[in-house]
Amino acid sequence: MLAKVHLPSSAAEAAGLLGGGGRLLGGGTLVMPRVNTGAMDVDTLISLRGAGLDGLRVSGGAAEIGAAVTLARLGTHDELRFLSPVVRSIASPPVRNLATVGGNLFAAQPHGDLTVALLALGARLDVLSTGGSRTIDVGDTVGDNEVVTTIHFGLPHTWRYRKAMRRRHNSASIVTVAAALVVGDGVVEQATIALGGVARAPVRARAAERALIGRPLDRAAAEAAAEAAHEGTAPFDDAYASAWYRARVLPVHVRRALLGED
Repeated sequence: MLAKVHLPSSAAEAAGLLGGGGRLLGGGTLVMPRVNTGAMDVDTLISLRGAGLDGLRVSGGAAEIGAAVTLARLGTHDELRFLSPVVRSIASPPVRNLATVGGNLFAAQPHGDLTVALLALGARLDVLSTGGSRTIDVGDTVGDNEVVTTIHFGLPHTWRYRKAMRRRHNSASIVTVAAALVVGDGVVEQATIALGGVARAPVRARAAERALIGRPLDRAAAEAAAEAAHEGTAPFDDAYASAWYRARVLPVHVRRALLGED
């Protein structure tokens, strides 16, 4: 049976339609392959294409990104150039032209590299339901009756990103590392490090963060943080890498990311 497609003109209308058991559709790169293969049984799709969620604004050192902004548009924004390597590491240009920032929040690991970056940036999400709106952290649970409308984050002082893949392009993550740092007089004052590919959801590397703060951003500090990065991870086996391999190479990629090495 063909699914019925709704095209709401606002996020509020989309939230109202969710009450009928529909499935939200951003760019379709996550949902439609599953619908087309029969892996997902859904009779109603709610497209966010015309719901007014494609705004993108950077002002006063902070970004506000509508959930329906495409990855391609995000990756070419002049004031968000630091995210270009993140976006380029995701899938292929045709996919990035369709896939949305909001949709990436729901990509299962080892995909969802933008979400890893947003976790490192301390991003917050505005979500809407028929019961009202609320703001949550990236990584918090979005209810089945809620629509993500906007993603907010501050621009980082110092940014690091690294993704290890089986292929140079268009491959899922073995390990992804994103770090937002504040460095003053050569010393790390604040550190937020997020990891992908090493647990079933992106995780904060809090022990690695503690190992950096108060130290110069040099090789010794990076190696200490890299060794501490295992805490809180739960590597898994999949078609891209074994759990053993992910755990083995995690410190290598944390160190390289922090030092900006290729």
